[in-house]
Amino acid sequence: MRNFYPLAVEDEKEFKAQLLELSKFISPFCSLESNNYPNYPYAHFGSMIAIGSIEEFNPLPNLLDEWGNFQRKAKDWIFGYFSYDIKNQIEPSLSSNNIDELEFPDCHFFVPKYLISFFNGSVSIGVRNQDDLVQFESLLKKIKQVKKEEKRSASFNMKSRISKADYIKKVEGLKDHILNGDIYEINYCMELFAKNVDINPISVYEHLCEISKAPFGVFYNNNEHFLSCSSPERFLKRDNNKLISQPIKGTIKRGINTTEDILLKNKLSNDEKEKTENVMIVDLVRNDLAKISKKNTVKVEELCNIYTFETVHQMISTITSEIEKDIPIESIFKATFPMGSMTGAPKLNAMKFSELYEISKRGLYSGTVGYITPQGNFDFNVVIRSILYNQKKGYLSIQVGSAITFNSNPESEYAECLLKAKGLLKALEVEIE
Repeated sequence: MRNFYPLAVEDEKEFKAQLLELSKFISPFCSLESNNYPNYPYAHFGSMIAIGSIEEFNPLPNLLDEWGNFQRKAKDWIFGYFSYDIKNQIEPSLSSNNIDELEFPDCHFFVPKYLISFFNGSVSIGVRNQDDLVQFESLLKKIKQVKKEEKRSASFNMKSRISKADYIKKVEGLKDHILNGDIYEINYCMELFAKNVDINPISVYEHLCEISKAPFGVFYNNNEHFLSCSSPERFLKRDNNKLISQPIKGTIKRGINTTEDILLKNKLSNDEKEKTENVMIVDLVRNDLAKISKKNTVKVEELCNIYTFETVHQMISTITSEIEKDIPIESIFKATFPMGSMTGAPKLNAMKFSELYEISKRGLYSGTVGYITPQGNFDFNVVIRSILYNQKKGYLSIQVGSAITFNSNPESEYAECLLKAKGLLKALEVEIE
């Protein structure tokens, strides 16, 4: 049993910064940050930091079934991720053979040794025994003596795996497949990367949080594989017998003043192309949820609502359903992963064409990070707006994408990708060559 004890914390922001320093010498490490984003349906306004591991789960041949067994055996808090490429175990006809210089494991989950919870102004620590509590106090003393490294980045620029001209050609090719009826919509992604770079992942993440203040932020370290994520999107949440999915489709920049900001927000709200994209994915999510939900319980609670973030406005829908209490967690993920907003429709064909037309393996980008409670409830994000960094190799990656439909303008889709990368590049203090 894990017990929680209150912690006396004078400055919550400074305490979180101290805990992030632990990730330099303790792995695995996972920080989930909501930034107290207001008015997000079904949000948990708070944050959690999981430090060190009691047990870990790594990729296995029969991965999802074994993962379910791991969750049921642990009966504790679990944190971790699935990469996009877990799709290949769900759909054996799929593969992932594109360039992969990040070399992240396909999945990683762990039962944390220390679990720090920040909720409604109170801070607590969850541990299995009193000895862990004593050891945690020693860790805090240690990090207070460590000099904080302020360096965010070295001098480098990001390169694109694909030229603008080639990007436009590929989007035109995908539109031909849409015209032929092979697919209706597809999420097409591109990679920005840099090699032999030395960054401070903690400072980059802290800078990213300042810029974006997203509701599903993540800082993750698994053996010097770092994720800094400012995702605005929830993949899937389970609250007892209820499932909640909130796909995003539709993006527009923020205005330079209040008047322009309102005009841009209204423009997105009335954009028929963006609404069509969103509705297509809503239908896909409804279909996925129907596979494992009680009959006639799948509902669209909100459709194409506009939410405002620090750098963009987004069009978000909320779909819910009811499930049987005893449905295993792996059955839920097999029915719904990968999330429709990162694939397209029909889902299987869209994933096949993504593999053909994209250059880089998606890996953790388009995957999901989240937590599972001892009762089997969970909340997982969509890994977008993210910086991925293999510290041992010095390899840095940003991937961005957009939904392609028959009405897509390739130039506009390319511009949307660069817009989504803007905050990430700013956090790194770099530009694209």
